[in-house]
Amino acid sequence: MVRAPGWSGLCEVCQRWGSGRLCNDCVARFAAPATRCARCGLRTGLALGRCGECLRDPPPFQATCCAVDYGFPWDGVIARFKFRGQVELADALAGLMLGQPAGGPQAPELQPALLPMPLAPRRLAERGYNQAWELARRLGRARCQPARADVLERVLDTPAQAELGRAGRQRNLRAAFMVAPAQRDWLQGRDVCLVDDVMTTGASAREAASCLLRAGAARVDVWVLARTPALAPDH
Repeated sequence: MVRAPGWSGLCEVCQRWGSGRLCNDCVARFAAPATRCARCGLRTGLALGRCGECLRDPPPFQATCCAVDYGFPWDGVIARFKFRGQVELADALAGLMLGQPAGGPQAPELQPALLPMPLAPRRLAERGYNQAWELARRLGRARCQPARADVLERVLDTPAQAELGRAGRQRNLRAAFMVAPAQRDWLQGRDVCLVDDVMTTGASAREAASCLLRAGAARVDVWVLARTPALAPDH
């Protein structure tokens, strides 16, 4: 295949040459804006402040912004980014997230600090990078928001969440996070935004947000690349 002048690489979705890792056609087709619950990010039929589940059991975070549903073709792209060492995909994936309002324009001094969902030390050593931090630092740079990887820590190396159902995920994460003692003063009264690649049941975001609020954060929002569609009740 001959590469045309000015084209920078293959689209990760359609494998055609283009000006970036995600071509405009694929973004328009597979990442079109969707109506979602403003609180948890699940797709809804109507523009709602909260879906039924958030009305019944409100999460500790106040808002969720996400770019796409977790499914074809994004599940394959995220797997390559997350598990196969293709950290360079962070630029294109952060670009998808930047296409969402994430709370709308704010003065730089009022914008929340971006905190990546942390990995346990063993998992970080195995992978070599935290995919959430790779997204957070690019989002921070693009929006002139502070991004901090030294505030929230994962202190329990629990089994992988993907292997568990909803109730198991919640039990698995109890006391899994802590705020670094040296950053507790910095956190007091601050608005922060958790950044992650995928939100499935929201168990990780709930536990991390609760930890941050207990440690003194004023408000926690969530900004994720992909949101898994609603699971069956037994999940």
